[in-house]
Amino acid sequence: MPAAARVRPLDFFTKEEWDAVSKRNDWLGLGLVVHVWGLIALAMALSIWSLWFLPVSVLIIGARQLGMAIIMHDAAHGALFQNKKLNDWIGHWLGAAPIGVNLADYRTYHLQHHKYAQQPEDPDLGLSAAFPITRSSLKRKAIRDLTGQTFFKQRTNQIANAMGLRIRPGPKAEARKTAARRAVIPFLITNGILFALLTVLGHWWAYFALWLLPMATWNALIIRIRNIGEHAVVSDDDDPLRHARTTKTGFFEGLLIAPYWVNYHCEHHMFMHVPCYRLAEAHRILERKGTTTRMEVSPGYLDVLRQATSKPEAVAA
Repeated sequence: MPAAARVRPLDFFTKEEWDAVSKRNDWLGLGLVVHVWGLIALAMALSIWSLWFLPVSVLIIGARQLGMAIIMHDAAHGALFQNKKLNDWIGHWLGAAPIGVNLADYRTYHLQHHKYAQQPEDPDLGLSAAFPITRSSLKRKAIRDLTGQTFFKQRTNQIANAMGLRIRPGPKAEARKTAARRAVIPFLITNGILFALLTVLGHWWAYFALWLLPMATWNALIIRIRNIGEHAVVSDDDDPLRHARTTKTGFFEGLLIAPYWVNYHCEHHMFMHVPCYRLAEAHRILERKGTTTRMEVSPGYLDVLRQATSKPEAVAA
């Protein structure tokens, strides 16, 4: 299968516009990292001060853990910092590793996704191909996410693979084991540091209640929602303006579901090296020119979920 169709940036932007929206800024990259970790620290501090804030903190921290995935994602595209070593080091240790991912392996996987978006060779195709599904099916998935079942299954499988368990014998068995170890060992290191730091501060319990709990519940659910929003039930898998979706968000959706402009996924697939903090501006320029009418754009995540759950329920015989 040939690679997915691509677009030329200068077919949509003037040279001056393109130079502006594609420019990487190290200070903005640093600000993104500081904002992610600073908001996590603030949410933890609020709940340590008063447990009444715990439910809100779980939501905020779970969303910032998705923010760490966005740090990793921009680093995978070389868009976080201009210096490659700094880009990769911060992208791995402050983005990928604490959530159980290896940046180098993710980069290889993710660029394959861009090359073959929505084609049979797309490694992410399984995240969208099953849609639309029924509402009851999505409800079951959401319950598994919010009760920690999804997280537990994924994490135990990853650790088992790192130990050489559950891997079917074959020529790629050792490679799978090595890849799992490259993710698990940094995950244990960074999480061990976080646990030690909270313990030294006298709040060891916060690691479980304010780090693992958000990751195992709210983060698992919003990752699913994000995956659905990005590629499920798009209108044309072969059109580079319609094989990924942009979803409009308000303040609370941006805070709790889709932080750091991750909702501008159509623009990201069209221009994959644009830093995340430039995607909203790219969207505004395209909107002024009328280009967004040709793109896959949804008014909100509720609309996306309605489309994704449009399959009728099975009728009992």
